[in-house]
Amino acid sequence: MKGNFGDSISNKVYEYRVLARMSQQELAEKVGVSKQTIFVMEKGNYVPTLLLAYRIANFFKVDVNEIFTYAEGNDQNEN
Repeated sequence: MKGNFGDSISNKVYEYRVLARMSQQELAEKVGVSKQTIFVMEKGNYVPTLLLAYRIANFFKVDVNEIFTYAEGNDQNEN
């Protein structure tokens, strides 16, 4: 059964990228995506795949939970 859970994922990709003094294009090339993907992810308009999240975390040599934060919502279809 599919519910509207309202879950979300926030990220610190922008912060880590800026601290590393990298452009969006440079990070995109390192993790195998387009600059546009990095852009929309930083703006919070794109939730990366688990594989991409791990690629980014591994690139910055941190745990995936340091960059990506899961926030659980409420099941709107619960009876």
